[in-house]
Amino acid sequence: MEPVLRSPLRDQIRQTVLDDLSNGRWKPGDRIVERRMAAELGVSQAPVREALRELEALRLIESAPNKGARVRRLTRSDLREVYQVRAGLEETAVRLGRPRVEALRTHLGRLHEAAAAGALHDQVRHGVAFHREIVKASGNDVLLSVWESLGIEVWTHLSIRLFRMPHESAAGHEPLVEAFERDDPGVGVLLREHLLGYAPGEPEGRI
Repeated sequence: MEPVLRSPLRDQIRQTVLDDLSNGRWKPGDRIVERRMAAELGVSQAPVREALRELEALRLIESAPNKGARVRRLTRSDLREVYQVRAGLEETAVRLGRPRVEALRTHLGRLHEAAAAGALHDQVRHGVAFHREIVKASGNDVLLSVWESLGIEVWTHLSIRLFRMPHESAAGHEPLVEAFERDDPGVGVLLREHLLGYAPGEPEGRI
């Protein structure tokens, strides 16, 4: 871990843990010791505790009295529920406002470049940015805040690493851009189906 130097500390610590979950440093069942993490990051335990509470709200961390925090053993059902909520939020966002096609094409171009380079992390990042553009265009800050709270980028990485789920491809976003371009009234349904197509089927137990 790199020492945390800038504030707000809570947000930086949360992002550090999210990054470590995405890259596999923290694995399901691993214990996260507040004191040890605070020492590694060069901070007090208070912001570490706050960051872990936020991650617990994301259902990525679980804690128990006298046992501390651990990385949750995630299920396919967990991932499916995230996709279901996400799909509903993005469909609602489209009903409230439409994104600029030029902005979507910019993100799509970066997604194609990342795919051509075989850069999985960048593909995920640009794919999430594409969808964030759609949600932001709703003009609804509450909707955007709830969408952001899902931790979509880290859940996407975890779904690929833990469940071998496919990630959203550049080609899969092309029909969405075309639908927005022609102001298709069915674009919300198309978007919802696009997202649910990446959700896992029935759960097969914990990993």
